[in-house]
Amino acid sequence: MADKKITLKVLSQAGEEVSTVQVSGYVFGQKEATQAVHDAVVVYQANMRQDTAKTKKRDEVSGGGKKPWRQKGTGRARAGSNRSPIWVGGGTVFGPTGEQNHKIKQNRKEHNLALRSAWSSKVKDLIVVDSIKVEPKTKAAVKMLKDLKAEGKVLIVLSEENENLLRAAGNVANAVCTAVDNVSVYDLLYFDKVVLDKATLKVVESNLEEAK
Repeated sequence: MADKKITLKVLSQAGEEVSTVQVSGYVFGQKEATQAVHDAVVVYQANMRQDTAKTKKRDEVSGGGKKPWRQKGTGRARAGSNRSPIWVGGGTVFGPTGEQNHKIKQNRKEHNLALRSAWSSKVKDLIVVDSIKVEPKTKAAVKMLKDLKAEGKVLIVLSEENENLLRAAGNVANAVCTAVDNVSVYDLLYFDKVVLDKATLKVVESNLEEAK
């Protein structure tokens, strides 16, 4: 399958088939690489964590200074400070510091395999458009997606700046625009449909072909 070409339909912006395009089987005909895809998603989600959780240690909570009661004679356990972790309102032991780092990495070869696998799994849901030109209005983006029958969650992939499309799709609840170099394995699994023009399709193919 890696040496074979895969034929995809090319639609006009109005949703009519105007031609076909052949793409690399190496990129779009990759057998499912379950482990690599799983690892890529885990890496993506781990690296998206903000790591802002923080608790106060005993030297950061208010209070303390004065010994709650005298050392002997009260019948109670000794206590030196109400900031002790065993007191309500005291400091926290071994809590998050706000500086924890959950970032992990995936080697490039495995990541490229995961990307090829993800793109291959999306072949039936790819909507290849000859070219995309819309007015910077929400209704223009809604009409285009309707004509293309792009239903559900839609990822629009761009290989060059398209300010009009970014403005038009900005308020469409089920559509997200992203640059071709910013497409993740998670994105390809999450979105129902992927819309891109022929030029962008060739960039995807070229990038992953060069990563052999």
